[in-house]
Amino acid sequence: MTQVQKLSQAAYDRLQDEFTLLTTTGRIDIARKIETARELGDLSENGDYHAAKEEQGKMEGRIAHLSSILENAEIVDETRGGDTVQAGSIVSIQYVGDDDIERYLLGSIEERVEDAEVASPTSPLGEALLGSKVDQIVKYEAPGGILKVKIVAIE
Repeated sequence: MTQVQKLSQAAYDRLQDEFTLLTTTGRIDIARKIETARELGDLSENGDYHAAKEEQGKMEGRIAHLSSILENAEIVDETRGGDTVQAGSIVSIQYVGDDDIERYLLGSIEERVEDAEVASPTSPLGEALLGSKVDQIVKYEAPGGILKVKIVAIE
């Protein structure tokens, strides 16, 4: 069963544009590179040909990944702020016993926000943060044990 990808409208549009670019001009450009490399002769010792084929494989992998995301995308409200953490929130947290404050966007890895890491809502940290409020301390299980974080701010 495929997982629903929650995306902002801006992220969805950016991914759709990338998908369109790769499936049109991207495929044409790589086909030209392969054809040009084939004209150089013996394919078994042709580095340009092998590099172009590898690039084609990576591009087709990205196309398949984008297709899956776009087919299973759910556009979420970009309204940020509020008093509880929800998907799409930018959360500033502080690990208990540490002075550093870290910022996370709670959302898909395909989302991008300046100066914030991405935490999936289905990750242990993301699940712990969902529904929490400023000044609340939540805990989650990490490979090294139970970690506690304080919610410093919600944007």
